[in-house]
Amino acid sequence: MNYLSTRNKELRMTPAQAIVKGLAPDGGLLTPAVIPRLPTRAMETMKDMSYRQRVVYILSSYLEGFTSSELNLYAAAAYGGGKFSDPDVAPVMKLDDSTYCMELWHGPTCAFKDMALQMLPHLLSASLVKSDERRSACILVATSGDTGKAALEGFRDVDRTKILVFYPKNGVSDIQELQMVTQEGGNVGVCAVVGNFDDAQTGVKKLFSDEDLAEELSERGYFLSSANSINWGRVLPQIVYYASAYCDLLHSGAIEKGQEVNFCVPTGNFGNILAGYYAKCMGVPIKKLICASNANNVLTDFINTGVYDRNRTFYNTISPSMDILISSNLERMLFELTGRDDKLVREYMSQLSQIGCYRVESFVRDRMQKLFYAGCTDDDETKATIARLWNEHSYLVDPHTAVAFHVLDQYRADTGDDAPTVVVSTASPFKFCDSVLDALGVKERKSGLDILDQLSELTGVRAPAALARLKGRRPRFTSVVDKANMEAPVQAFLP
Repeated sequence: MNYLSTRNKELRMTPAQAIVKGLAPDGGLLTPAVIPRLPTRAMETMKDMSYRQRVVYILSSYLEGFTSSELNLYAAAAYGGGKFSDPDVAPVMKLDDSTYCMELWHGPTCAFKDMALQMLPHLLSASLVKSDERRSACILVATSGDTGKAALEGFRDVDRTKILVFYPKNGVSDIQELQMVTQEGGNVGVCAVVGNFDDAQTGVKKLFSDEDLAEELSERGYFLSSANSINWGRVLPQIVYYASAYCDLLHSGAIEKGQEVNFCVPTGNFGNILAGYYAKCMGVPIKKLICASNANNVLTDFINTGVYDRNRTFYNTISPSMDILISSNLERMLFELTGRDDKLVREYMSQLSQIGCYRVESFVRDRMQKLFYAGCTDDDETKATIARLWNEHSYLVDPHTAVAFHVLDQYRADTGDDAPTVVVSTASPFKFCDSVLDALGVKERKSGLDILDQLSELTGVRAPAALARLKGRRPRFTSVVDKANMEAPVQAFLP
């Protein structure tokens, strides 16, 4: 299978080349030339498989040139060896007869980004060889909180790679920041950006499009690559857990063969819910994809009106990984919903860059609304949802997952749809202790990492070992850069 650019479908790359490049030369996102369909009995076949086996089953149809034995090795390295605290990797928990929660935060950094970023380094290392790339990869990452640590951990000391992460200063939780700035490894770097996530993300994109910088780095034996969800190697492993959740429900008898299931996804950069769309296209019986946003509700407005407008107030919320106004992965969705009209996608992206706004054609809006429901919530409602879930179900969630549960309530009230629904839980509540304790009515909260023990003692829920180990760790990285000067730390980072 070849991969093509959302802005020029005449451009073709192999899977290995697409993973190595991360971004198309024209600034477009690389996407599969064809979305493969699963065999008719695929769900029944996979329902008795382990998570690692499901990974190989699904990824093999997208990765021409990668053998099954190779993918088995990568899956074992990514999801085995005790890296995930739950043997099911992405367990599905039942709250009531129609509501389930898929926990994607049992990996080494306690966030859903581990589901892809434990796999991507193996895919990238193999792709360097398969594409005859002799240079080393310098991976640039902009993070709104979780991607940064997951990428740092995934690529730590991986041969022929260096990784530099940019995060918005004062735009992530204290624990998220501590996870990044204490990262171990000889090939890693971290730098704060004065601004918000969109500033960091825009800055990274500019670095990728800087031809003079690319030429200079090439002479030094490096090329730029991405571990953000603009890289297809990030999106692809995420497709698996949608199929896996369905198979788990089927295996447990919670649903019948072919019965449709909804997924409700807390959404910022649109990569997570996009993977659900691809799973639906492949044949996973998904009824509705519910897009849940916080006060930065640009996606809610877009899905409901067909107008994407980032010219609005930016809010720092208690769900910071969703504090995004430019949802990069939406471009892949537009490519599909326009009938793969690369010219139209180019026009949309040009308008977004120049005036911060675009309106899609009515047929695109109508197609989108058949696939998605969109809702949003504010911090007060998010905290109320955390308290309700704990009081009614003794189930502890982080603020991002709470956003999704609140929007699910909106969806059911609006539509009356009582189909089984899986809420996608994206982070451990212990990554956001301050907000969770506040939601549970605790006004005096302990400082530093003692707050982990405070939440654990209150609820009886054990803090993840990966977070408890942060105690006593001192920051390695303290650099702060202006958003207009992000090239400087890149130059300093590379020999």
